[in-house]
Amino acid sequence: MNTENKIVTAGIVDDDEIFTYGFKKLTVIKGLFDQILHFSNGKEAMDYLTDPQNSNHLPDVLFVDINMPVMNGWEFNAAFEEIKSQLGKNIAIYNISSSVDLNDIKRAKSNPLIADYLLKPIDEVYLAEIARGLQNPTDKRRYN
Repeated sequence: MNTENKIVTAGIVDDDEIFTYGFKKLTVIKGLFDQILHFSNGKEAMDYLTDPQNSNHLPDVLFVDINMPVMNGWEFNAAFEEIKSQLGKNIAIYNISSSVDLNDIKRAKSNPLIADYLLKPIDEVYLAEIARGLQNPTDKRRYN
């Protein structure tokens, strides 16, 4: 039985440079992900995901802010739904926001594409559980 964890790449799609810096710092300090990709808005992320040159470097998980310029998280979710079958890889999507608006939470949680809706600041214990689940996909524990 192989007990080695797989290499996990995360992507953060957020225009808030301070939050993004903290997210990257936390994940490095805690050793949660092997690589972090950063996109300032949904369009940048979509351009990366659809570029054939990146097909071997796709993230395993994306943390997508819902409030961004150019292409917000809701628009990204809709665009991702259109392309996900062409990616050749399952990518978990987590919406993130400082919004506690129940409509936003319900909208994300009712979308089967979205694994969960996380409030900023992201709970580091839950983030570690997400990373652990991605590193060891045979682990049947579920945290949400």
